[in-house]
Amino acid sequence: MSDSQISAPILGRVPPRNFHSQVIWTLGVSIVGGHYPEGAILPGDAELQKLQGVSRTVVREALKTLAAKGLIEARTRVGTRVRPRQHWNLFDADVLAWHFEAGADMEFLSSLAEMRQAIEPEAAAHAALRRTPKQAETLLGWADRMADPTNTAETFARFDLEFHRAVADASGNPFMRSISALVELALMASFTLSSPVADTAAFKRSVAVHRAIATFIRDGDAEGARAAMRQAIQEGYDRTIGTFG
Repeated sequence: MSDSQISAPILGRVPPRNFHSQVIWTLGVSIVGGHYPEGAILPGDAELQKLQGVSRTVVREALKTLAAKGLIEARTRVGTRVRPRQHWNLFDADVLAWHFEAGADMEFLSSLAEMRQAIEPEAAAHAALRRTPKQAETLLGWADRMADPTNTAETFARFDLEFHRAVADASGNPFMRSISALVELALMASFTLSSPVADTAAFKRSVAVHRAIATFIRDGDAEGARAAMRQAIQEGYDRTIGTFG
């Protein structure tokens, strides 16, 4: 792994609990990490059975799942080939997690931040115009929980994620909520690599900007909510990139 990559268990990720999930996870990480590069032919079913220590049924079901995520395709008389990256479903929670497991690089983290900047500020702006009183109250409540000085890195990350989910819900646009996997993995990676809880100044900045987002949304200030969300995403990105030295 190069110095421009970081591999770390994602905070709060639940490891695979059965053979089927384990095979999917192992093969997914191997594909995303380049052990089986784009265009490569995977080992046959019999070899995968031996490598993974599972039945043929488990192998075939795992391959079907990977195919549904866009990573592979089976061809008659050719075998199972790894598809070009542009066909992968990068909004899939597993595919996103595999990137971090295999070693997230600066380019990938930058792309994630760009996607968040394209979507979440608009979600915040719409939330300011469409939120219900209860939704506004919920957002402020999550901001209050983030401000608790006894937070651990894990509890702070969980409250931050719930805050962003609440913004998406308040936007009134179901597509905003559907990208929660991308936002969740971006936040979990950020906090795994560099939690603001470990730095008093960073902690205070993060709490302040999230409280500002909630306040702007409560007050119906779309422009304020949009700008504050942009700031929150940028600060998280800057903090994460700082871990690359």
